Amino acid sequence: MPPKGPKRLDEIADVELDGVGKFKYIQILVKDKVRGDSKLVIRGYAHCAYHADILDEVKSSSPSGFTFTCPGGGRIDLSHEDKTIFIFGYSQAYGQPDHRKSVDIVKKYYPDYEVTYSNEGY
Repeated sequence: MPPKGPKRLDEIADVELDGVGKFKYIQILVKDKVRGDSKLVIRGYAHCAYHADILDEVKSSSPSGFTFTCPGGGRIDLSHEDKTIFIFGYSQAYGQPDHRKSVDIVKKYYPDYEVTYSNEGY
């Protein structure tokens, strides 16, 4: 049975972060195989030990009409109490993405949070 889920690119959430504290995140370029349009989304799952685990989880829970590639990853430090999100570091598997793009996307989803980044750290 094929995975249930979005049929159109605009139905795919721009941001999915779970957990609080520090955890790994990746940027994912999602492309519609039929229409050819694409968008960059952010995924960060505290239960994933490796950046590749995040991509695998997204791929396995999505319908077959999309392709998913990872331009890079890092870590997120999320505090609901302080309303801060700090994006930093890199992925050994995928390299370092442009964290500024991640900040721009995350700010739209968390407008009341201070969202910052650094290219330092791991």
